Amino acid sequence: MTTVAATLIATELPAAACGEDDKPAVQAKHTAGDPGAVKGVRAVGNVPDAAGAISANFLSYGHRDVMVVSGEFGLKVYDLTRNPAAPKAVGQLSLPGLWETEDTEVDAQRKLVFLSRDPRAFEGNTHTGESGIYVVDVSRPEKPTILSYVRVPAGHTTSCVDGCRYLWTGGPAKADDQPADWGGRPIWVTDVRDPRHPVVHPDPIELARNDGQTDYVHDVQVDSAGVAWVSGRGGVRGYWTSGLHRDPVRGGVHRATALEPIPYAGGGVDETAAPSKFLHNSFHPVGPRDAGAWRGHDLVYATEENFLDGCAGDGVLTISSLAGSYHGEGWRSTATAPFRLQSIGTWSVAGQEGSDPASDDCSAHYFDLRDHVLVQSFYSQGTRFLDVSDPTNPRQIAYFRPADASSWAPYWHDGYVYVADNVRGVDVLKLTA
Repeated sequence: MTTVAATLIATELPAAACGEDDKPAVQAKHTAGDPGAVKGVRAVGNVPDAAGAISANFLSYGHRDVMVVSGEFGLKVYDLTRNPAAPKAVGQLSLPGLWETEDTEVDAQRKLVFLSRDPRAFEGNTHTGESGIYVVDVSRPEKPTILSYVRVPAGHTTSCVDGCRYLWTGGPAKADDQPADWGGRPIWVTDVRDPRHPVVHPDPIELARNDGQTDYVHDVQVDSAGVAWVSGRGGVRGYWTSGLHRDPVRGGVHRATALEPIPYAGGGVDETAAPSKFLHNSFHPVGPRDAGAWRGHDLVYATEENFLDGCAGDGVLTISSLAGSYHGEGWRSTATAPFRLQSIGTWSVAGQEGSDPASDDCSAHYFDLRDHVLVQSFYSQGTRFLDVSDPTNPRQIAYFRPADASSWAPYWHDGYVYVADNVRGVDVLKLTA
């Protein structure tokens, strides 16, 4: 076990998590005596010592299968090889008080984990707190080791682009020393080709994303074609980060890089689907698999994270068509002449079978899509399995909502679903529906 210096250790959790309104990091209310609800899914395992979990990822070492879990404790490593339903703890990097490590990403080739330090970590705050990236070597799963740490002006999430040669880091709300007209932090690019000596580029990218205003970039997901989809306040926009491509904004054909990406498609999501305009994360399926193409529409899936009193107005899963956005329309959108993607379908957990009607927490959070089944976390409303073969009408087919659920992120892996639950640790599920 590796432990960092005592100066990084904190005894209390940050006061807020993520999202437009910065959801308080406290367990949501449940109905007294609520036994929970389960249908169409079987719980085959649980990892309680991962309580505080926020994100998970997976690495292969030949015939050895390993899961890395990040959270308020830092990083924990589990071996899945012998029994994937009973992950075995093998290593830990202790960083108590770390925040927030959402969507922690790994370099599968170099066996690196990139932990994002939010300015609210270690009792900090968004006004003056320090943010940055820990590059962790897990070439020996039993002994995860920090190779480097670099300060970055953003730190809510850190994502690999261009084959993990570079990282894009965004969010959360802006710091006091950042421009007054920003609504949140955009993206800073870090060169990690030498992971022991990361280099942060001083100039941010993905500016003016919210109808011309620079705003909160929450997360980045790269599709199988290499397009990096950037989600945050103002919608979802995709970029090429390598190769020669036509530039719909500047004109001509240019070489895309992580520092000078080329717009591909995307834009704001219709306010009737996502009234807060805060898109938490997204997924763009490439080709006909995974409901990627539907009646000629190229689709992008995204979640709105939004917290209002009660559940009815909380964030939803949105499904939008990219049609009409391939010529830079999303980059020319303004408050007076807005561009919006066409909404195809939405799904909300509020009032659905298996939900706790007394809970005031129904916002959508991370999801994962395999074939036509989408699995999604909804905090205290648990983990939901949706059939999205008809994206105009997502249909719930199974759910797992234990009474103490605090589901943050689910992952398909080798036929199982691993759920990072902030209270329960990691639940291992098997879909039976």
